[in-house]
Parts: sequence; C-alpha cells; structure tokens
Amino acid sequence: MSKIRNVAVQMDHVSSISIGGDSTFAMALEAQARGFRLFHYTPDQLSMRDGVIQAVAEEMILRDVEGDHFELGPQQIIDLADMDVVLLRQDPPFDMAYITSTHLLERVHPKTLVVNDPAWVRNSPEKIFVTEFADLMPKTLISRDPATINAFRAEVGDMILKPLYGNGGAGVFHIKPGDRNMASLLEMFAQMYREPFIAQEYLSDVRAGDKRILLIDGEPVGAINRVPAEHDSRSNMHVGGRAEHSELTAREQEICARIGPALRDRGFILVGIDIIGDKMTEINVTSPTGLREVKKFGGPDIAALFWDAVEAKRG
Repeated sequence: MSKIRNVAVQMDHVSSISIGGDSTFAMALEAQARGFRLFHYTPDQLSMRDGVIQAVAEEMILRDVEGDHFELGPQQIIDLADMDVVLLRQDPPFDMAYITSTHLLERVHPKTLVVNDPAWVRNSPEKIFVTEFADLMPKTLISRDPATINAFRAEVGDMILKPLYGNGGAGVFHIKPGDRNMASLLEMFAQMYREPFIAQEYLSDVRAGDKRILLIDGEPVGAINRVPAEHDSRSNMHVGGRAEHSELTAREQEICARIGPALRDRGFILVGIDIIGDKMTEINVTSPTGLREVKKFGGPDIAALFWDAVEAKRG
C-alpha cells in the first residue's frame, strides 16, 4: 500500500491551464486516480511563519473534461510538513520569486518529498546546467558584453540570441548573417535583463524539429518531435510548433546515457531535454512538459511512470 496520501501542487492556477497538453494536469490526474488527496496553491500563496512553511491552499478535484476540468474546495492553511509530496510545477521565469520558493520548499524536503528537489532545481538553471556537457552542445556563449557577442557572431555566422532565464520560446531571436538589427537588439536586451544573455550557433536541423525527450530517474522513457511553423524559428508548441511521434536515435540514447548519472545524483525524478539534430540545447528541470503528447502518439503513460518512481522514493 502506498505511503502517499496528501499531495500539494505548487502550480500556475489550475483555471489558467489548457488541459489537452498540460503535463502538471496529467501528473495530478494520475495522483488522484491513485487515491491521493490533492491540494492546490499558487507560488504567491506560499509563506514561512517562525520557520514553518505554509500555503493558503484548496483541496482540488480534477476531471479530464475541457471547460469543466476542476473543482476547488474552500481555502485553508496547510503546513507543507504534513504533506507527503509537493510537486514544484509552476512555469518559469526562473527569477528571484522562483528562487525564493525553492529556499522555502527546501525547509520541508526531504521529509516531505519535493519534486524536483528544490535545492538542485535552484542550482541547475536549464540553460546553464546543460553547459556541463559542452561537447554535446552547439557552440554557446553566455555574456552581455556587446563586443564579446559580436565576436562570437563573426565566428559562427548564423546564430540565436535569447534570454538566459526565459522559457517557452519567449524572446528568442534568429540573427542571420548581415542582419543589421543586432546593435538594437543588444540594446533592448540590456534594458530588459540584468543578467547575461545566451548566444548560440544556429542549427539548421531545427527545421526538421526540436526533439523533447523525457527521462524518469535519468532513464529516457519517451519523446516527441516539435516542428516549427513555416515562418518561425521556434518549435515550442504554444507558439505554433507541431508535435509528432518520434523514437530515440542511437545518438540520442548516447546523450541520455551521458547525462543520466548527473540527473540521478541531483535527485531529479522528471526531466525533459531538448535535442536539435545531434546536439543538446537544454536540460529542463523546473516543469518539463510533453507527457500528454507522448501518450497521445502511442508512447508510455509517463505520469504513471513518474508516480511509480515517487512512490518508490517514499519507500
């Protein structure tokens, strides 16, 4: 019998999600099917009082019915130490608000199992953690110095410029050789972001798709290919990318084998990596998506595999 009874879900408000492709919804729905009680709260409802981590939460009931997918009970204050599991699942941006929530959740983990481990989430930003495997990546520069970025552009020619802590394809620019907007773009980035930017060699293989591979406990369990729209360089599905069935190539299995030990060492139960051609571009540990799409195309039920792994860790 499972030792899990109470699961708190720290997420964007359940009313705002599109259930057809939402991985948090899939995970919570599977938890409910296993008989776990779900408690819903948003990051701004998290607090610490005299060292005790609490949240203003509502008990949540889910239905896989578009337009009628949830019910929330009355608000109550819950002590996260009384939960068996907390799902850390709000979307980035990975900013100081996000970082603060990891500090608070670290106070209850691992007595209450926080997934993914909040300390390692904080220490593994998606576009920085991946650089530990630089030989698996396209040429990449992290900098906000215009001269350094322009020298990198002169070397690689075709390039991508994007925010270091962005998500979902927001703020991603494809800069082609001869494009005269570079100086203005760097000025705009400098006004918008205090941190460095990321410049990356453009991979033309993206036209064939940007593959999302999902791993449980460092082992690949499913994948989808995301093909960008004709007039966009981004493959993210909520900006027009098209999902399609995909199997892992030998190269992708090699990449997963390389990174698997590092994921397990950090206690990451669910991770999504992005691969274009034969290069890895990101390791997503905050709120990886793609679970429902993998299942839709005949792949495994990754939400079920996820909870199998969580229950094993709870002993």
